[in-house]
Amino acid sequence: MARGKLRIYLGAAPGVGKTYAMLSEAHRRVERGTDAVVAFVEHHGRPRTEVMLHGLEQIQRRELEYRDTVFTEMDVDAVLARRPAVALVDELAHTNVPGSRNGKRWQDVEELLEAGIHVISTVNIQHLESLGDVVESITGVRQRETVPDEVVRRADQIELVDMSPQAIRRRMAHGNIYQPDKVDAALSNYFRPGNLTALRELALLWVADRVDEYLQEYRAEHSIRSTWQARERIVVGLTGGPEGRTLIRRAARMAAKGSGSEVLAVYIARSDGLTSASPKELAVQRTLVEDLGGTFHHVIGDDIPSALLEFARGVNATQIVLGSSRRKAWQYIFGPGVGATVARDSGPDLDVHIVTHDEVAKGRGLPVARGARLGRTRNIAGWLVGVVGPVLLSLLLTSIANGPGLANDVLLFLFLTVVAALLGGQLPALASAAVGSLLLNFYFTPPTHTLTVSDPKNLVAIVIFFAVAVSVASVVDLAARRTHQAARLRAESEILSFLAGSVLRGETTLDALLERVRETFGMETVALLERAGDVEPWTCAGRAGTDHGTPLLRPEDADVDMPVGDHMALALTGRVLPAEDRRVLAAFAAQAAVVLDRQRLVGEAERARELAEGNRIRTALLAAVSHDLRTPLASIKASVTSLRSDDVAWSPEDEAELLAGIEAGADRLDHLVGNLLDMSRLQTGTVTPLIREIDLDEVVPMALGGVPEDSVTLDIPEELPIVAVDPGLLERSVANLVENAVKYSPDGAAVLVSASALGERVELRIADRGPGVPDSAKDRIFEPFQRYGDAPRGAGVGLGLAVARGFAEAMGGTLAAEDTPGGGMTMVLTLRAAPGRPPARPDLPAQATT
Repeated sequence: MARGKLRIYLGAAPGVGKTYAMLSEAHRRVERGTDAVVAFVEHHGRPRTEVMLHGLEQIQRRELEYRDTVFTEMDVDAVLARRPAVALVDELAHTNVPGSRNGKRWQDVEELLEAGIHVISTVNIQHLESLGDVVESITGVRQRETVPDEVVRRADQIELVDMSPQAIRRRMAHGNIYQPDKVDAALSNYFRPGNLTALRELALLWVADRVDEYLQEYRAEHSIRSTWQARERIVVGLTGGPEGRTLIRRAARMAAKGSGSEVLAVYIARSDGLTSASPKELAVQRTLVEDLGGTFHHVIGDDIPSALLEFARGVNATQIVLGSSRRKAWQYIFGPGVGATVARDSGPDLDVHIVTHDEVAKGRGLPVARGARLGRTRNIAGWLVGVVGPVLLSLLLTSIANGPGLANDVLLFLFLTVVAALLGGQLPALASAAVGSLLLNFYFTPPTHTLTVSDPKNLVAIVIFFAVAVSVASVVDLAARRTHQAARLRAESEILSFLAGSVLRGETTLDALLERVRETFGMETVALLERAGDVEPWTCAGRAGTDHGTPLLRPEDADVDMPVGDHMALALTGRVLPAEDRRVLAAFAAQAAVVLDRQRLVGEAERARELAEGNRIRTALLAAVSHDLRTPLASIKASVTSLRSDDVAWSPEDEAELLAGIEAGADRLDHLVGNLLDMSRLQTGTVTPLIREIDLDEVVPMALGGVPEDSVTLDIPEELPIVAVDPGLLERSVANLVENAVKYSPDGAAVLVSASALGERVELRIADRGPGVPDSAKDRIFEPFQRYGDAPRGAGVGLGLAVARGFAEAMGGTLAAEDTPGGGMTMVLTLRAAPGRPPARPDLPAQATT
């Protein structure tokens, strides 16, 4: 019997409509004559989903009793007995009630598939077992019901059911997902826009990976070896020249034409360290490619075409974008160039685009080399021309009857000496002069085939040839040295100029600077080490690169170390640098020390700013106290003076009113002084919370004593986990938040104080129906002495919310402001659940986890 096929509707989040889509597919199949039944579908009271069940045959559910409660589950035996062609089974990750045939519903589905029944099922992305930790870190909710990824991956068809976060929240607000009494809690907790966006991204990426698997399986089954360009990866080869910006923008336009395309810019530097590329230009191009959504890569390689192709194949690239060569026409005698070589060796799977630009054929400039080192290839070529060349020239000239004459022979040998000097430097040229002199004497000066020179004129000619050859070799070598030194100094000056400018502008962090050192010199690891004294151990102030083993603990352990003062050193590993590179390295080390000092000065400036902020608060405090303390004192003074007056007979009602005024003024003073003292303690850092485990319902009701009884609605579930807080600080925070909410709520609209559990956190929400606060002012209202809007001077000094947030943070919690659905503002006080207590599930309907 053939195994049945499994089709899964994968939901990006609860409420996107996967059950509705499954039922719609069932209706289409029934209309085509397919025998489809509903084995188990839960509509959760959603009218639109419930309507879709009409017209479909439903298998009677099995009833199970567990802990004196009757539950219904899918009757697997009834479905197997009915043997439909297609069975609809909702909620694949569901955990069955104890006593069921299988522990999980996906195991029930496996039985149906083994029996040859096709199954259509649903599951949400958050229920995949491999994503449990990720989903918990995003939403704060640990999914208890999960399904192994392999079960979903084995499905014959997976269809993503997606919806934008805004659309889901609108559906929620309209009551299409949960009951109205659960909407506010759901929107404020699990169904936040950020949570929904993250879940949506997880679903899209997971499905995209599954599509790649399908594609690879198909290619393997059909023995397809060539690359299919289903997803474009465009590699841009950069030289550090000004044409790089044109290439990056061109590649970005190419990537924009295809969905999911990537741009990878790569700069390949030779392993000999400093290159002819401008660090400033490379930094600009790195910023440009990152701004356009691509990535920048730095690769070390002596063979540029091979390194570029190796990188492209390593990242599974489909296209390479290169610029037309900047070399002049005569420079092509040295080789076809990088573009032509890459195009020739790329093969059929890599498309190579040569892009024109304004710098074409304007010259590449002279390469920067180290001193007089011309590279292994040029040295070998110089020795071949200087030693083998004269021998071959001698054989050629002796084979010619009546040769060109001694004068022309000397010029030809001199030409080989000059070429040897140009290619290999001074030593090959000197060798060429010596070999040429011997060959001229032996083959071309009478008597031939001997080293004797009979004519003094010929002897003078040979001596002059040797002297001229040595002189020319020395001059050519000196010119080459000076040219390379000038090019090197130009590169060094560009580097130093860029470093100085970036550091002075404060644009370079220590990590970025160390990374630039690593890239410039082609090292594996760069670390800035420091110590407090001569005998103190070294500590790492900053690091870039990978260690590949034990980390650097001392400058002596590095391949290269550059001291910076008495107690600081720049350590590099990867290779030993020649002496001429240490000058630039010393500049880098000095700049690294400057950057480190500047970062520390920034920290000290931040501490100074905090002190200045304290002074500002004290100044504002004096200004506020001068009015807000005087007003209730004046009221109390007037009331007391009136009561003590002997010339006025006060009625009991008048006396009661004056006494009430005195009491109100005293309460106001007590509240004001309490907030001032609390703010002072927060500013001076003397708040020491005494954390202990306590229930919220023991503290919150005590904080409502300062507001009318009918102005607050309290909703604190009994099953909430215990929180770890300072009860006194929590009471003061809640009291300030409630008093603020009551102050701004309209008459007849009670403030809602509710609590819910979210993972290992407990949220206390104080929601009012007042005018609310715009997003731009939500953080500002928590600053000391801030009163939003047109609050009168007598409304307080603006410390209540600042004190509430300060106490919340002192206890390890947070306080933030959100908009109340339907108008108003909600203060969200997040507290830590007691350690060791199992996190409670959020106060949401069961559908939130299905």
